[in-house]
Amino acid sequence: MSTPSATLTVWAGSWLAGGSAPDDVLDALRAWAPRQTVAAGDPVTGGHTGLPWAADDGVDAARGAGIMALLKLIRESVSAPGARLRLVLPVPGDVRGLPGGTEFAAAAMETGEGLLLGTPGTIGTGLVPLWPDDDTLQWTVFSTPIPVAEPDMPLGEAEYTMRQAVRDAADALQLLQTTRMEGGPAGPRELIEAELASHSKHTYPDYLPLRARRILDTADQVAAILTVAEREPAAAPTSASAAAAQETLLRPLWNAIRSARLAAVHATP
Repeated sequence: MSTPSATLTVWAGSWLAGGSAPDDVLDALRAWAPRQTVAAGDPVTGGHTGLPWAADDGVDAARGAGIMALLKLIRESVSAPGARLRLVLPVPGDVRGLPGGTEFAAAAMETGEGLLLGTPGTIGTGLVPLWPDDDTLQWTVFSTPIPVAEPDMPLGEAEYTMRQAVRDAADALQLLQTTRMEGGPAGPRELIEAELASHSKHTYPDYLPLRARRILDTADQVAAILTVAEREPAAAPTSASAAAAQETLLRPLWNAIRSARLAAVHATP
């Protein structure tokens, strides 16, 4: 699983559907950080939810409510007819799913992820994970409008796109590695395996369809290849034009990864 928000989306969805226990959700989240807290992102949300506002009086962000408050909030937020959990993975130039001009949108853009809970067209709840320290993951809560969701890519298309992306990412890595110096501490294969190892500790609930799991696994593979391509010293652009060329080469693949991940995470029986 690529992000805490994706983990929470699939495991909370499984729990709400009766496919997982609350402890399963908490165990999946603890794979990201041993300590989880919940805090309001602004004083208005704090007043509505009763959650502590982390910024109030200079309170340390790690001093939020306990993690059980998160499960209670999720259940209440999706109790209305038509309410859903929706993952968002925004980046500059791709803000699909965000309620524009909101504090939730700003926070999700800064972190590159978030989760919306509620019925489209109403005021619902937004969750954004923040890291006050290495051992704590804080779920920051916002009251926010829930926009009408854009249709996700069909799973069949997402699976085909990811299979093609593996080949395209490998080609991009080879192109960007043509001037790589020999004798480095590790080759691309070892670096890619190290990237993938960080994803393997995050499991999927049985509730998630097998095809969706395959898509997420392949998306992680493509992301690992691209991450290595971007981080390797030989891949570092030496001029503005080289940087633009690298961005043009890799951006469509990152866009495809986000689309495939959203489709897979939102795929429910």
